[in-house]
Amino acid sequence: MPFNYDKEIDRQGTSSTKWEFLHDGDQMKYGDHADPKHGKNRLLPMWVADMDFPAPPAVIEALKARAEHGIFGYTQPTDSYYDAVIDWMARRYGYTIERDWIVLTPGVVPAINMMVQAFLAPGEKVLVQQPVYYPFFSAIENNGGKIVSNPLIYENGGYRMDFDDLAKKTADPAVTMAIFCSPHNPISRVWTAEELTRFGKICIENNVLVISDEIHCDLIYDGCKFTPFAAINDTFAQKSIVCTAPSKTFNLAGLKTSNIIISNPELRDRFTRKMLQNHIKGVNTFGIVATEAAYNHGEEWLAETMEYIQANYRFMAAYMAEHLPQLKIIPPEGTYLVWVDCRALGLDPDTRKELLMEEARLFLDEGELFGPEGEGFERFNIACPRSILEEALKRFKVVIDRL
Repeated sequence: MPFNYDKEIDRQGTSSTKWEFLHDGDQMKYGDHADPKHGKNRLLPMWVADMDFPAPPAVIEALKARAEHGIFGYTQPTDSYYDAVIDWMARRYGYTIERDWIVLTPGVVPAINMMVQAFLAPGEKVLVQQPVYYPFFSAIENNGGKIVSNPLIYENGGYRMDFDDLAKKTADPAVTMAIFCSPHNPISRVWTAEELTRFGKICIENNVLVISDEIHCDLIYDGCKFTPFAAINDTFAQKSIVCTAPSKTFNLAGLKTSNIIISNPELRDRFTRKMLQNHIKGVNTFGIVATEAAYNHGEEWLAETMEYIQANYRFMAAYMAEHLPQLKIIPPEGTYLVWVDCRALGLDPDTRKELLMEEARLFLDEGELFGPEGEGFERFNIACPRSILEEALKRFKVVIDRL
């Protein structure tokens, strides 16, 4: 059935992080800055990674039915929940997993924090590939680890891994963990099986545990193929932890449900013991209902959603080529995030942010958040009605034309 992605849905009054809050230091401050009542002066939020599209109808109906029951006590996943997750991975990726491997957590980021707590000794280091999803940094540093960057190489309008540097960095015995982003946020690369294999071999040869954040794995562009890291071979599976969730795929982030796949029983035991130390027990009542419904009945919705997102990207690329040629898009292979090289504007980070926030009234994720390698870039979330994307691009053009 066709879904209406062009309709703008007013998210005011829903406690939306994306639409109703701004950063105030380390806190979030509520406001009506994005309310449609402000007209052209409203702030357009295209930063945090959630969609402006309703979840699949099957999910909404399942949640309604559960809500009508009226009792929302402590909850545990049932066989049907695990079957839905297992079937999804097998059907989509040929990735065979077992029920015992699945550990439920209230999100991938909390899980990564607990992994650093569980597997990193004092003074040890964690490798990341910058520019990269910035919560990785706090997960490492807030839990006593040290960050080691294996920067991605940006050339000819795209990114690739620096395997020589990776080999040098992982040769340091203090580097015992790598937090890997696949598909990569913010550059939206979908790593090939060959790249994953080369990366994995280097890490495993140097006794580096791979934490593979695969939360965007279902959001893949036509012509690209996603390969789960642990599906490459059993050695990779035994030396890694795979982080998955329905949250980005089906716009369910607020339901706080993630599936961490750990085939190695020793690693799984250490991780679950750390969860118990943090008293992470049970699951979100609505999260398991939504996840099961999404994985069992959401594929048609996902296919249409990706068609719309890819059409949004083509619209954005054509508009920028015609009206903003000084800005360079890194062509995405997955996710609904678009990484844009704005360095030709010659603006320092503070000036660029002020220009976007105060003059263009655009709230983006500035590239510097993702590490020094991101300086001069901006990350756009294009999972929105095309009218909002078009308005954002027009605003960007107006302020740049004034420079």
